[in-house]
Amino acid sequence: MRAIAIVGPTASGKSDLALALAHRLGGEIVSCDSMQVYRRLDVGTAKPSEDEREGIPHHLIDLVDPDVPFSAAEYGVLGREAISGVLSRGAVPIVCGGTGLYLEALRDARHQNAPGADEAYRASLLAEANTEGGAARLHTRLAELDPESAEQIHVNNLRRVVRALELIHLTGVPKSRLDAESRRSGHLVELLVFCLCYRDRALLADRINRRVDRMMERGLLSEVERLCRDGYLAEGQSAEQAIGYRQLIPYLDGKISLSEAVESIKSATRRYAKRQMTWFRRTEGVRFVEVDEGGVPRTREELAELLLPEITAFLKNDNRMSSEERKDMTK
Repeated sequence: MRAIAIVGPTASGKSDLALALAHRLGGEIVSCDSMQVYRRLDVGTAKPSEDEREGIPHHLIDLVDPDVPFSAAEYGVLGREAISGVLSRGAVPIVCGGTGLYLEALRDARHQNAPGADEAYRASLLAEANTEGGAARLHTRLAELDPESAEQIHVNNLRRVVRALELIHLTGVPKSRLDAESRRSGHLVELLVFCLCYRDRALLADRINRRVDRMMERGLLSEVERLCRDGYLAEGQSAEQAIGYRQLIPYLDGKISLSEAVESIKSATRRYAKRQMTWFRRTEGVRFVEVDEGGVPRTREELAELLLPEITAFLKNDNRMSSEERKDMTK
């Protein structure tokens, strides 16, 4: 089972390129974004509207409410089902997004056999995190037990820090080692992965800043107000971790000005883009595609033309599967 993947940092132009390729190849898009799976998180996740989807089917968007936990393992199962469905319709699956963990869950076996949860242990960690300096102490503990994972997980990403500590608690083995062992077991989905990058990083920073300004114009503040009112941005919930949401909460609480909140969103998004690139540089088999040339970004059509020869060669291999093979892929 094969698919194309367009990944990269936020605001790099992934969605535009994926749409251009979908039009040319007869493709459907499979989202690989850990926040677009949540309903009601629309403006702040840059979720494409119906018009912005340009008639191309999109999958794995608006799956659960913001207060429902959603794991990489669940994404991997649903993602493989979506790819299987796209192929059954004779279309080309184009995975598009910037969540590296989800891409790995889609492709590799490491998440499908992951240990379950120890609810009592997890609750104790979350309780500790709610104390002063608790989240930082948990990250420091992870750095002592599994420095490789700690380097990849931001201190503010409490959900992933807790899960990494929980895996060590359940298995006695660092998450990084579990991941390495699973990578050696082979891929469930064969992906041709292109990562968009910028030679001139100032161009990407400018795109990020302008995207945040557009989000504010499109009603991000109102969206955050509604989510807070309905209890969906409580501390510890997945939605509360999303960039663009948690930075506006201090403004709503009267602690900072709106301009300070907006600048905080921009700064956090730029840092996140840097972490995304670090992740993809460590990901096996990624082909890096420079968006800009001579200080000018290429259009989505120019990028599509650049990638089409390699994509065409990749797709020439037979994508058909037996019913048993299809069943195995969606386990």
